[in-house]
Amino acid sequence: MLQDRTACPIQGPYTPPMVQLDSAPEPTPLAVTHDAYLAARAHAEPADLALDRYESFHRAGLDPDGLVPAPTRIETTTSDEGPVRKFLLPVPPRPGARRDVGPLEVESVIIPMRSRHETTHTLCVSSQVGCAMGCTFCETAQMGLVRPLHPAEIVAQWWAARHHLGQFIRNIVFMGMGEPLDQVETTIEAIRILTDHHGPAIPMKRITVSTVGRLDGMAHLREQFLKPGWRKLNLAISINAPNDEIRSQLMPVNRSMPMDDLIAMLETWPFRKNGKFCCEYVLIPGVNDADAHADELAHRLRNIPCCVNVIPYNPRRDSPWPAPHEDDVWRFLSRLEANGQFCKRRRTKGRDTMAACGQLGAAHIRNRRVIPRVASLTSSALTSRTANQS
Repeated sequence: MLQDRTACPIQGPYTPPMVQLDSAPEPTPLAVTHDAYLAARAHAEPADLALDRYESFHRAGLDPDGLVPAPTRIETTTSDEGPVRKFLLPVPPRPGARRDVGPLEVESVIIPMRSRHETTHTLCVSSQVGCAMGCTFCETAQMGLVRPLHPAEIVAQWWAARHHLGQFIRNIVFMGMGEPLDQVETTIEAIRILTDHHGPAIPMKRITVSTVGRLDGMAHLREQFLKPGWRKLNLAISINAPNDEIRSQLMPVNRSMPMDDLIAMLETWPFRKNGKFCCEYVLIPGVNDADAHADELAHRLRNIPCCVNVIPYNPRRDSPWPAPHEDDVWRFLSRLEANGQFCKRRRTKGRDTMAACGQLGAAHIRNRRVIPRVASLTSSALTSRTANQS
């Protein structure tokens, strides 16, 4: 059995003090939507000049005040679809933070996505430095939560990709460091800025928020979905297991927010017509990859409009598990399809530079924490359990 290394780390959202990017006396174009920016600048300049300043910042990359620092490091790895670039932006520590942690950086990844006719690029953004959710397979979770990001610091990741690195971004996914719904208001405000027609102008349908299934945050986001334009936002749920026993050991959040409650939330979600969830499933050898797990998962999701996105496990540092063999990945996918479950395989990109799914995280912070190693679940025990439930 997996070692219970921590109590469920669910806490209320942390409201950080004002820091670098949005601590100016007046809001910057990075921190607010254009209407809020114009309102804040009304005493200083005409609205048309303020709007021109806002649009020039986002569209032309004019940053005379140096709001967005240059990446401290860029790491590139090759893939069949083009180079995958991970870049790091410096962020200030929160007042009173431990000094032994050292400088803080937020990691983002530019991912090429090739279709039949073109190659576009998706930006994977972070919402926190570290993460409090404690998922045992994730590198970021081994850091713990260092501090949340402000909306400006989330939007800065898009600005850096677009203007520092010169990459046009078609899609944005909140799948980097942190749990976006741990600070749902911050995530919502960042999306408002990213979709602003006078700013980054990313279409709502091109943005995806991924969550471990934090139900309080989902309930808040559900209210937002009922507002005009928000039903086009995409939602990805990190499922990763067919039952509570396995999921609670992989994802501590499941101990206080179990699968039955999560499924009930998903079944009544106010999606747009033909909308569907992306149910992410990290496939870990000997843990959740048996045929019986695929059968149970398909049965569990039978009333939910979704695509199961099977993600071959990308080993974190000091991982107790290896990456799965390709034959096992395709076997699991075939088993889901045999159960009538729509599914896809997420193509592995960026593993060599710790830029793949589940691998983002600062080693110098992680190494200052005592992270107990976890024992692997045995395939035979899990197969026996799920077979008995079938």
